Amino acid sequence: MKKALLQIHLAVLLWGFTGVLGRAIDLSAPVLVWYRMLLTAVFMFTILKYRGQWLSIGRRDIKPMAAVGCLMALHWVAFYGSIKFSNASIALVCLSTASIFTSMLDPFVNKGKHDIYELLLGLLALAGVFLIYHTYRFEQSYVLGIIFGVIAAILSSVFTVINKRIANRYPARTIVFYEMTTGLALLTLLMPLQLFYVPGTVVLPSAMDWVWLVVLSLCCTVWAQSLALNALKHISSFTATLSVNLEPVYGIVLAFIFFKENKELHGGFYAGMALICLSVVLQTIRILRPKASPGYIKEKAGID
Repeated sequence: MKKALLQIHLAVLLWGFTGVLGRAIDLSAPVLVWYRMLLTAVFMFTILKYRGQWLSIGRRDIKPMAAVGCLMALHWVAFYGSIKFSNASIALVCLSTASIFTSMLDPFVNKGKHDIYELLLGLLALAGVFLIYHTYRFEQSYVLGIIFGVIAAILSSVFTVINKRIANRYPARTIVFYEMTTGLALLTLLMPLQLFYVPGTVVLPSAMDWVWLVVLSLCCTVWAQSLALNALKHISSFTATLSVNLEPVYGIVLAFIFFKENKELHGGFYAGMALICLSVVLQTIRILRPKASPGYIKEKAGID
């Protein structure tokens, strides 16, 4: 049990590093994501072939898996765009609203009923985002960062809901490989637009960018996913889900340590973060109070 707890917290800590690495890498958001998806797909392909775990995807699952891969690519572009325009702390706090958006969107996709309690929690989270927006409303780059952060959260909630339909049909590594590949294909098709509208875009990483990209793909995606899946075999989903909700906290603390972002933030940010964290905690307690489901981490693993 102690080993499993250590594994899940290490996985969450690695996911928390994605924000810091996103700021450390000098590439623009679309180019950064293109390389991250390329490297992750290559690593996953190598692991699957080496271990003899290669599986083909059923015809009915190709479209939803491709849709998730494309949404994931756009989600990452928005997330790293949020970091580039503002900072890692604001991007992570906005992204933490994803679980609230997921609970609001899930009834539409899976033909369920909305719960007034979930809608109220969603409004609480949005109030937190508004407080952060209000604090930085006169700083254009920060406003764009907040907008991109919320877009990233919405896209995350959409592909999480879609992923539920296929998450239990295939091993996680197989799903991640195909989703990385389709996301990479979408970004490759869209890259000429980036180069046309931003002609000064740097497409070749520097030596240090290569180091951080490998760490981002191998450690924060492939290794973190393996740790989370191994831990899930020995701990309850309540423990795992609460641990995953610490990801923004870890990420913000790391941003404070490495980039001194606490000097860039104001009181409104902390007030908004408190409201968002409160909504996430209340929603987590509400969801996990009945029978716990082990599927949450399987969907989460390898995505952030």
